[in-house]
Amino acid sequence: MNFNLMASELRAVALGEYIVQHRATVRAAAAATGISKSTVHKEVTQRLRETDHGLYLKVRDILELNKSERHIRGGNATREKYRRIAVDQLNQKNKHS
Repeated sequence: MNFNLMASELRAVALGEYIVQHRATVRAAAAATGISKSTVHKEVTQRLRETDHGLYLKVRDILELNKSERHIRGGNATREKYRRIAVDQLNQKNKHS
C-alpha cells in the first residue's frame, strides 16, 4: 500500500472541505494551511476529482464563482488602497499644519 498516495488523498479532501466550509479562494486555502497555491490548486482540481468526486464538484463550483468575481475583488482592493493613501496624505498634511 502506498502511504504517500493515501496522505495526499487525505490532504486533497481536507483542502476541499476547507474551501467548501469557508468559501475560500485557492490563495486563502494556501495561506491557511501553509501549502503553496499551485499545490492546493492541483490537489483540489486533479487529485480530489479522483478521490471524492462529490466534494470536487462543490469545490469546482466555488472556484468558478471566485474566478468570476475576482475582477470585482481586485477593483475593490485597488479602490481601498488609494483611499488609504489619500487618508494618509491628508493626515500628514494636517499633522504638519
